[in-house]
Amino acid sequence: MRGSFVAVMLGLSVLAACAPRAAKPQPPETSTREQPASSGSPRVTKREQMPRTYLGEGLASFYGPGLHGRPTASGERFNQNALTAAHRKERFGSCVRVVNMENGKQVEVRVNDRGPYVEGRIIDVSQAAAKKLGMLDKGVARVRLYRCETPVSEIPRASWAAPV
Repeated sequence: MRGSFVAVMLGLSVLAACAPRAAKPQPPETSTREQPASSGSPRVTKREQMPRTYLGEGLASFYGPGLHGRPTASGERFNQNALTAAHRKERFGSCVRVVNMENGKQVEVRVNDRGPYVEGRIIDVSQAAAKKLGMLDKGVARVRLYRCETPVSEIPRASWAAPV
């Protein structure tokens, strides 16, 4: 009895492995008419149309005076006058270009901390970076994030990398 059960199961697994894959459903056809540019509603850039270096967009805030000199998640001391940032996922030492969507100003920062821990925020920049972005008065700004052309900061690796 046990032998026939094993044979049946083996036969079923062979049949399942040889079965063709299901066809991918075709996306529904959309209208060929384009929405006029002057329709009054803002046009949203689709993720597929963004450059490969695009990381996302959201609210940015800055941190500074209260944390100056304290250790960051990467182990280095936080310097509010350096162009650094806290990001949830980017590697320590990686370079991120932050573009203020309200005024077009941009700055390249080096990720050396984790955060932000406030719901809805995408990045925390240092006070110096916030000054270059023109967001010191408001405290927060709508930004877009891109990877820099050079993926890793020019700061010597010894200051931020883990020993090998």
